[in-house]
Order: sequence, then C-alpha cells, then structure tokens
Amino acid sequence: MSISSGLVARLRHVGLSFIPLLLSDALTWAALMVGYVALPWWIATEGGARDLALYGIVISAATIITMPLLSPFGDRYAKRSQIVFGLAALTCGALLVALAATLWHYSLPFLIATGLLTVIAYAFIMPSSINIAAELVPSEHLSDALSLQKTAQAMGRIAGPALAGGVLALGGTKATFWLSFILLISAALLATRIPTHSNEHEDKHSAVATAGKTIGAIGAMAHWWQELRVGLHAKWTIPMDRGWTLVNFISWIFLGPAFTMLVPLKIKSLGLSGGWLGACEAALSIGMLFGALWISNALAHRFGRYRVRVAIAMAEGLALAVVGYASSPWLLVMAFLCAGIANATFVLVGQTHRTLAVPKNFRVRMTAVNIMTTNIAGTLGPAIAGIALLHWHLNTVYITFGVLAALSAGAFMFVPRVREFLELEHHEVKDWYGHQYPEIFAAQASKQ
Repeated sequence: MSISSGLVARLRHVGLSFIPLLLSDALTWAALMVGYVALPWWIATEGGARDLALYGIVISAATIITMPLLSPFGDRYAKRSQIVFGLAALTCGALLVALAATLWHYSLPFLIATGLLTVIAYAFIMPSSINIAAELVPSEHLSDALSLQKTAQAMGRIAGPALAGGVLALGGTKATFWLSFILLISAALLATRIPTHSNEHEDKHSAVATAGKTIGAIGAMAHWWQELRVGLHAKWTIPMDRGWTLVNFISWIFLGPAFTMLVPLKIKSLGLSGGWLGACEAALSIGMLFGALWISNALAHRFGRYRVRVAIAMAEGLALAVVGYASSPWLLVMAFLCAGIANATFVLVGQTHRTLAVPKNFRVRMTAVNIMTTNIAGTLGPAIAGIALLHWHLNTVYITFGVLAALSAGAFMFVPRVREFLELEHHEVKDWYGHQYPEIFAAQASKQ
C-alpha cells in the first residue's frame, strides 16, 4: 500500500470530522517550531549558553508546577474548549514576543515572563490534545487516529523550521516572531471546528455539579492536589508503568538538551547561520514524518513492538552523539533526520498501547504525570548541561549526552512485563491496567 493510499484509508476510518483537529495540530506545531527556531537563536546570539540554560531551567520548573496543577480540568471539562483556550493564550504570548522584538531590545526576564504564559497554555493543550483522539474515534481505529495526528504534527514540524529559516534569513527575528503569531491565530480558529464528543455535554454538566461541591476559593488547591495524587498513586503502583516512566525520565535528562539548548550552540560553534538551525529542525521533523507514516508500522510488523521500541530508542541517542561529533553541516542534518525517524518510531510503537491500557477517566491525569516527570528531567538536563559546558568542550558534552541517552533507553529491557504487554494486540490492551490492577483504580475512584 502506498503512503497516499494509506493516508486515505486512515482518514476514511476516523472520519472527515477529524480533519479540523489535524489541521489545527499542524498549524500549531508549525507556529511552535517557528518560535522554537527564532527564540533560542535570539537568546544564543544575545545572551549565550548561560541565558539558554537559565531560560530552560525556569520554564521547565514552571511546567512541573502548572501541568499537574491544571491537569484535573482535562478529565472534567471539554477537551476542545481547553485546546481553544490554550491556543488563545499561546497567541497572546506570541504577540508579546513579536512586539518586544519589534519595539524593544532583548530582555531575558521579559522572555521568561512570556514563557510562563506559554507554560500555562501548554498545561491545558497538551494533555487534552494527546487524549482527545480516544474520544473522537472508536478504539479499533485509535491507532489510525494517533498515526494521523502524529503525521499532521510532523508536517507542521517540517513546515515551521523551513519557514523560520527563510524568514530569519530574509527578515530577521522580528518577522519570524510575527509569522508565529499569525500561524497560532489560524490554529486557534481551526480548533473551534473540532467536533464535540457525544458525551461531552453530559460529562461537562456532571463535572460542573461535582466541581461545585468540591471546589471553592479556599479548597481549590486541595482539590488539585487530590487529583494529582490519584494519578501519581495509580502510576507508581503499577510496576510496568512505574518502570516505563523512570526510563523515560532518565533518558530525557540527556535527550532534552541535545534536542534544545545545545543545538543553536552547536550551529554557532561551526560558524553557521540561523538558516542551518532551521535546516536541522526541518530534518528532525521530516524524520518524524517518515517514522509516523510508514517506518514505525513497518518495523513493528517485521520485528515486533518490543524489539523496535528498545533498539530504536537507543539509536536515537547514538544519532545525537553523531551531532556532537559532526563538523559538517550536512552530517548534522543527516543525524537529525535519523534522530527524528527514531523518535517518532519508538513513541508510536508504545503510545497507542499505553493510552488504551489506562481507564478512560484516568488518561489525562496519568498523561499529566508523564509530562510532569519529563519536565522535571527537562529542568535537570539544562542545569547539568550548563555545568558541563563550564568544564568541557561543547562537542564532548554533546557526544556524552547522546551516549548516556542511548544507555538509559536500553534500561527499558528491564521494565517488568513490558515485553508481554507490547506483544498484545490493540483490542487486547484496552483498559488493560484496569483489568490487571482493578483494586488500584477502584480504590482511587472511591476517593473522588
């Protein structure tokens, strides 16, 4: 089956009403990638490695707090509304940065302040976006929906850096930030066209009634903490999910900086222009697109999900080690292409199973814990990288982080029952956690 016919078949399975979500995701990621290229380049040019590390630490630390604090809304209120609200907040943040670049000089405190607004928006968008597909399509077509969503995001990730590189070269950072603002407005408008789940109104009214009893001005923090504890308890009590989370946590300490703060520093160390930063990000996104469209499914069918998940995750770290070694811009681009293929492949191989395994009313909470642990690692990573750069050459730090990421990913082999789990078919893993550990979810549900 060709790629185009495969896309058509998947769209037929999920329905045309799924298209607004795909288009909104594509534009959102295009806008984010435009800013992702322009903002680090601006910080690296004006403030250097110290400002990049400080920005990454503060934003990740803020995300640790806001993501679990706001995540209970994802299970109680309409996910489409949260996505629209979050995109509106992102648009406001993009407007402020564009105005700052146009009217004022570089200011790290101001960029951190607008970054905090972005963090709040992410806290609403990310858990809802990850889980909304499970409400819009039947479970037997969830794999198709997630694959299409990953493809749309990858297309946005490709278009964003390509646009950013061109605009950055021709119009500078000011024009690039304005481009991000325009794309986000378009994404927010499309998000309003995302279909409403048939049970959404019922859930919303039920949520309002429940919230009215439990949330007050004084008790709001206690309620949020209770919701967070529910997700943390469920995740920590299940040995497989606990191990899976720990492996991802350790890996991201090294992967995070290799994908973010070290990239513009590497480009500048080679004396290259900002266009090459866009080219590297575009190559990463193209790799993710190839992985989402064809490579992940082909490898999983040929070698099995478990083998692919372990091998490809380790290959991602090794590809990033090559980035640290490279002195040629074209080798950089090829290494990021391979890292993108590996990233999309190992994420897709496990994401569908892991999403289906969690009982529906726990998905957002447990996803939020996943994101929280990733952002804790995202706080540690830049701090460790910043300290390492004080003592060692950039290339040495980059290579070391890539190798350590590969070794950390290999620890996935020791996660309890993960091989058994990944060898199950999609219909067999639906609510698998609930069936295997009913006492955990029943006990937690009774406390709500």
